[in-house]
Amino acid sequence: MLSLRTAQVDKRAVRKSFFREIGYSVPSRRALPFSLNAKALSDDHEHDSSPFLRMLMFGKPGAGKGTLSARLVDKYDILSLSSGDLLRQHIAEGTEVGREAEETVARGGLLPDEVMLKVITSNLDSLHNKHWILDGFPRTLGQAKLLDHHLKKKNTSLTFVVNIDVPDEIILSRISDRWIHLPSGRVYNMSYNPPKMEGYDDITGEPLTKRPDDNPEVFTRRLTQFYASTSPLLNYYTQAAKSTTTHTRNSHQHPHQLTFHRPEKVVLKTLEGATSDENWLVLDRAIRFAFPALKERSSLRDRRRSDLNDAIFTDQVGAGLQS
Repeated sequence: MLSLRTAQVDKRAVRKSFFREIGYSVPSRRALPFSLNAKALSDDHEHDSSPFLRMLMFGKPGAGKGTLSARLVDKYDILSLSSGDLLRQHIAEGTEVGREAEETVARGGLLPDEVMLKVITSNLDSLHNKHWILDGFPRTLGQAKLLDHHLKKKNTSLTFVVNIDVPDEIILSRISDRWIHLPSGRVYNMSYNPPKMEGYDDITGEPLTKRPDDNPEVFTRRLTQFYASTSPLLNYYTQAAKSTTTHTRNSHQHPHQLTFHRPEKVVLKTLEGATSDENWLVLDRAIRFAFPALKERSSLRDRRRSDLNDAIFTDQVGAGLQS
């Protein structure tokens, strides 16, 4: 009997040693009531996975929304959806909502909020397990409430809202110095990101131009519109970030059947840096902390791995020369 127990212990030890060698840790689980163990796989998955990034970004004209969104999409496995692009796509493909929108636009009318919601959610509803950034919607408090209600019904509520709060005078200085290569969309700034040759694109050598709205008069008008439309939105999401939806236990549930749910909460992050580089550092850190499961794009990982290998090789060569 003793030898049999010894053999069983040895087998367990060998098994643990084998899994350690291949880099796999043997899972350990406490004894739980049967009803909890029956849900073990789904519960473990729910609690081990971080929430998906479902993000809105607000900012004054020229605050750097496009720059920061592009950096996020370039670094992470995130989809960027533009309300304007989605609308044009629906019209071009002749979908039902596209035809409805085209008729309204042809009459010179404004699209009702419900139509714009259909344009947006027809794509968002297929991204249940994806990270995404939505650009250009919502623009009004009514649209925000419609979107919020729809996403909650689909169990895909917003999780991250960014407010880029750059001082007005800094933005005015920034757009006054801004030049653009229209075919590619590359943006230059004479103060901190000038082209190699003044007035010409670094890549193609083609001439740079200024946006028609990059002047103080247009900026002031757009800023007034921004405060009127966006301030109520920011107040709405500020209150949403302060409130947390909690789940109460059904009074008819046995204690062993009790399940736990993460609170549903949106994070509001305000960026106050004077430049996009400053705001990028804060935004990147906040997103990595709130969404640890968000993966970097493979091309970036491969590039970093290559840089690391080069560094290790250089160190080895240097050590060999010194020895």
